Order: sequence, then structure tokens, then C-alpha cells
Amino acid sequence: MPTRYSAGRAVRADPPLAHAPLAHDKPAHAQPAHAQLGDTQAGGGRLEAPPPADAPVHGGRLQAARMMFPAAPEPFIDLSTGINPHSYPLEPFSAAALTRLPEPEAEAALLALAAHAYGAGPTMPTGSAPPQPPGQAADPALAGVVAAPGSQILISLLPSVLGCRRAVLLSPTYSEHAASWHASGAGIRHVHDPDALLAEAGAGIALVLCNPNNPDGRRVPHDLLARLARRCGETGGMLVVDEAFADLEPGHMPAASLLPCEGLVVLRSFGKTHGLAGLRLGFMLSNPVTARRMRTLLGPWAVSGPAIEAGLQALGDPAWRTRTGAILAISTCRLDGMLVAAGLTVPGGTRLFRLADAPDARRIFEQLGRAGILVRRFDHQPGWLRFGLPGDEAAWLRLQQALAALA
Repeated sequence: MPTRYSAGRAVRADPPLAHAPLAHDKPAHAQPAHAQLGDTQAGGGRLEAPPPADAPVHGGRLQAARMMFPAAPEPFIDLSTGINPHSYPLEPFSAAALTRLPEPEAEAALLALAAHAYGAGPTMPTGSAPPQPPGQAADPALAGVVAAPGSQILISLLPSVLGCRRAVLLSPTYSEHAASWHASGAGIRHVHDPDALLAEAGAGIALVLCNPNNPDGRRVPHDLLARLARRCGETGGMLVVDEAFADLEPGHMPAASLLPCEGLVVLRSFGKTHGLAGLRLGFMLSNPVTARRMRTLLGPWAVSGPAIEAGLQALGDPAWRTRTGAILAISTCRLDGMLVAAGLTVPGGTRLFRLADAPDARRIFEQLGRAGILVRRFDHQPGWLRFGLPGDEAAWLRLQQALAALA
């Protein structure tokens, strides 16, 4: 019987693929420049030259964790990502989804659902179905919406699409934004105050932020986003808002509601919200010219038939997101209580992860690893650990026992 892999749930051991330590456990001096950055800034507002082209390190590497902690009990529990542990209950895929190239009409229907779900579509009563367009090219309302095999590839391609000579990042934040702009040869500047971004807007400049932020859950007010988008549109710059963790946040006002706006790009992640990261599905919402450039780089049939069918099912089910958000709210409160009881502080997070702070975070990381629990650590912030949510009661109990043993 095949093993089912799910974020936050215990998973069965598989033979290791290669003997390599967890890269995020290397000393900071051993990391390449942007891997030392991790999910934060470096240089406090100064421009930086592009570093070596090694990829930043991410969570989710259970095989490497098993090699690092070979005596850990199985099954290993992965809490190192921010993926929903309660996956959307998909219906079986059709045979055509696997055997035929995706039809443009099916992708157009997906784009219509995405525009509605992410706040860029027409206002409709709750529970009503969005319009089903006859085809992507035939509906100008969808000209600014792009589907892609995950939001990560959109992040990687954005520097080429936008052509900006400089990027200003609201830091600390998700490391791939800085890595992508570094790789393009653009200058990088880091700021820490959202209001400081207003003074940075200008021609050929991309302002980049995550809302809510990864890893600390920082929120940027919607009225400030509106001012930033307007300023970028007026000056010939671009505001990039990554809303990968926004779907399940209470009271979140989507940045796409500011569209149409020439100076705004919004990124959304499907896999994190719906616990289906392996499907690889994400979206960009922007102006038609920027969207057309992105489609050109992605090429035809960028999104697979199964991903389209999954998106049509899940994005058309807002009731599931509401129910799941309520469940996750209870889970985050439970996790916060466990972390505080173990002596950690919780400065922030979202409904999909919590950031913990402790002076002995490295020891905690290693002790949890020896207990068969992988969390996310940060070389650039040695006191930080990020915890995803356990997916079942057995995983909760093991985490509780491991945290209780820290003292």
C-alpha cells in the first residue's frame, strides 16, 4: 500500500538518496552570500553585488533530516514548511487530464475562478459561481491573470518580465525574492519599515514584499499597499506583493482588489493553502502587458491537466477554505500554547506556521531532530525557529512530548 505524504503528518521512512547534511544547518560562514541571507536582509539598506548562484535552502527535506539524525524515531514528522496539513479532498482526476494536453477552455475557466477567489474578479454573492469564459484569449477581463506551475517559477521569472534595474525588498522575508533579483544582475536594497518603501518608488525599481510575511507574519495595511501601487504606477516602477500565505488569514483584503493598476503584480500560491504543494499551481495577477510577457516565458501548456482539474475543484469551494481556516485558527492557538509552555516566545506567524524565538534555538532544533521532528531554522537569525502545524493527533502528541523534554 503506497505511503501518503502530507505536510505536518508522520510519514514512513524511505531509503536516503544521498549522503549530504542539511544545508540550512551549515555555519553561516560556510553558506553562499544569499544563503546566509536566508529569509532576511543583509547590508541594512545598501546595494549588493550578485552572489554565487547556489540556491537558497528551504524546508521539507526529510531525507536530509534522516541523514542528519539517523537514530531519530520513525515516522519523521515534517514541520519545516508552511503547507496546510489538511489537504483539500480532491475527486479523482479524469483520464483526459493525464493523457491529453490541457484545453485552453479549461485553463480559461481556471483563470476566471482564480480572479474571483483572489479578489480581482467581479463582485458576486457568496457561493455563486464565477463566469465561465469561452477561452482565455476571448475574455479581456482575464488578460491580466496567469496560471503557472507554482508561484516559485513566477518569482524566478519576474526580474526578466519586469526588467527593473533595482529591487527594494521589505525584509526579512522569503529568500527566493532576493535570490531571483540577484541572479538577474539587479541591485538589491533592503528596508525594514513598510512606510520606507514609498520613498524608494521610481522608474525601473521593483518594490517587493510578502503579505503576510514569511517567516514572521508581518502585515502591511491595505491602504499603504494602495498608495505604493499608485506611486509605482505614476513613476514607472512596479510593486510586487507575494500573498502566498494570505488565503486563510482572517480579514485579509487582497491586493488584487487594487487592479487594474499598471504598477502592481500580485502572486498567489495554490499548493500551500490547499495542502497540495506537489501539484505545482500558482497565479500572477497584474496588467495585461506584464501578464503577456510572463505567458511568453512560461510557454504553452505550462500548467498540467491534473493541476487545472484540482484548481477548478478547490478554488470553486470557498466554504472549504472557511471551514479549514477555522480549524487552523484553533491549531495555531494550540501550538502557541505548547511553544510558550516550553519556554519559547512567539513573535508572529500565520494560520499555516508560527515563528518561535529562543536563545538556544540551535539546541532545540537538534533535540527536536533527534526526536524525529523537523522544524525550520535560520542561520541569519540563530534565535529563530519556524514551526508548521501537525496534521494529526499522533503528531501533536509527539511534538508535545518533545517540547516538554526540552527543559
